[in-house]
Amino acid sequence: MSQETENLSRFKIWMLAIRPKTLPAAMGPVLVGAAIAIGDHAFSLLPTLVALLVSLLLQIGSNLANDVFDFKKGKDTKERTGPLRVTQAGLLTPRQVMVGMGLVFALAFALGLYLTWVGGWVILALGIAAIISAIAYTGGPFPLGYHGLGEVFVFIFFGPVAVCGTYYVQAGNVSAAAWWASLPVGLLITAILVVNNYRDLPQDKKTGKRTIAVRLGPTATQVEYFLLLAVSFAVPLIMWLQGIVSAWILFTWLSLPFVLPLIGEIRTKKGRPLNATLAGTARFSLIFSIFFSVGYLFGKLA
Repeated sequence: MSQETENLSRFKIWMLAIRPKTLPAAMGPVLVGAAIAIGDHAFSLLPTLVALLVSLLLQIGSNLANDVFDFKKGKDTKERTGPLRVTQAGLLTPRQVMVGMGLVFALAFALGLYLTWVGGWVILALGIAAIISAIAYTGGPFPLGYHGLGEVFVFIFFGPVAVCGTYYVQAGNVSAAAWWASLPVGLLITAILVVNNYRDLPQDKKTGKRTIAVRLGPTATQVEYFLLLAVSFAVPLIMWLQGIVSAWILFTWLSLPFVLPLIGEIRTKKGRPLNATLAGTARFSLIFSIFFSVGYLFGKLA
């Protein structure tokens, strides 16, 4: 334990474990799902708030799981360039982090029972699958993130599942707009993971963690990041051209200036400086969701 971390309070230590800078990513999908429900006159406040809490808890639980399981598997070494991991730093014991993770997922499950009551058993099945995937990302005998499957599951659960699930517990169905809207949201949150894996590529390669970034190499991983951003901006245009939404959805493109610095950073930065790019990408995923939601609602009011 370094002198810098010796005097941290218990609250600050748990905040390090929770990683608040990643939490905007959990808010965007619920915001978009709720905005589409408002535009379709199906909005219900309590299911939306509960869905938001569940989404945040799943993100927190996933962060705790990654912290402890990466440590247990020996993947967190002194060469790590990502944000401080509390288990590896000795600030919390593996057992403490495991208990915290269990409590977070238990609370998410308990709140999910209300959403199951509102939306039916399909919500329960999706919730259980989300918890299992969050743990299995770095835990279990076949950790998804170690075998290049992290991006796939992040996209599924933070895109279609989160956006369409939020809409479904309010409207009782899933509209075409909700399905399409889930794509850019999921892609942008996947981009957060791409930054994470791009930053950790040298260390992951040494420790045998076969992420997509390790498989593709640095240049192709940069291209992957750019493509995720580009397709995210293309989806609103496609939605308009297909007549699913009005031209107001192109209001989303006003968020473009917020992403340009991130593109520059991913092209020029390596290692630890990419922590700021990761946090910036998480923030941008929420900014994009806000602009998308406003554009959709303006189109409904116009």
